[in-house]
Amino acid sequence: MNAGLLDQLGDLATASVRMATPLALAGLGEAWSERSGLLNIGLEAVMLGGAFAAFLVAAATGSPWLGVGAGAAAGAVVALVHAFLAVTCRADQTVAGLALNFLASGVTSFAFLRLYGRGTDLPSCPVLAAVPVPGLSDIPFLGRVLFHQSALVYLACAALVVSWVVFSRTEWGTRLHAVGENPRGADSVGLSVARLRYLAAAVNGALGGVGGASLTVATLGFFQENITGGRGYIALVVVILGRRHPAGVFLAALMLGAADALQFRVQALGVAIPSQLFIMFPYVATIAVLLFTAGRSRPPAALGLPFDRRER
Repeated sequence: MNAGLLDQLGDLATASVRMATPLALAGLGEAWSERSGLLNIGLEAVMLGGAFAAFLVAAATGSPWLGVGAGAAAGAVVALVHAFLAVTCRADQTVAGLALNFLASGVTSFAFLRLYGRGTDLPSCPVLAAVPVPGLSDIPFLGRVLFHQSALVYLACAALVVSWVVFSRTEWGTRLHAVGENPRGADSVGLSVARLRYLAAAVNGALGGVGGASLTVATLGFFQENITGGRGYIALVVVILGRRHPAGVFLAALMLGAADALQFRVQALGVAIPSQLFIMFPYVATIAVLLFTAGRSRPPAALGLPFDRRER
């Protein structure tokens, strides 16, 4: 194979993994939530809150890792607010999630403008450097694609493994499945549906917040209004496509991440096509995926439904 073509494919594959990371982290978190029966449409708010908090802390302290921690905390707070509305107040989960998305967009935009104004130069923050894995990073092609990435890429891989082990090999995973399928039955055997859903929401928020943080402190190095650009909604599609299985979610994220990376590569070639068409590409791919997979993913029986143990 031509060396130049191989280099271009390597660049595309590397960018695909990088673009897939926030989707994979947010998607894995949402898989936790949905397995417990809690549908969080507010994943965009979780990621946006994580991205903004990570930027603020990283810029103030000079430490991108403190930024990642702040992003996880902010995402968890947003997800727990959604859990409070959905679990405790028994509000409509979809409406609550959409309201949080609009609220997070407005709050982060207002706070950013108040702190930094409308200057032409975006304020920056330090970013995580690529971490080569000794030995493995020297493998031709695969080395730079898989083993010369940001630490958050490896964190996403670890989250994949941990999620799979919890879902399929632990009692907690069985309990999550039980409250998502039959909360009434789970409650009758002594399981706390509310507590399990709150715990799942916290995990969802932390992973989604780190996914948002990866945009600011691992990829871009700056923040701008609505920096997530709909990735929270795409992460929801990733969960549907991956059928809430960690490996499926990860593969779906890679596929849609590749679509996102491809539009940047095609723009760089200088093709005489309006750039707006390229920007649409990942979203068109998302819609196409939904059309071809419609009806193939069976959600938990109680997904999105409020539960009140006092009702019989």
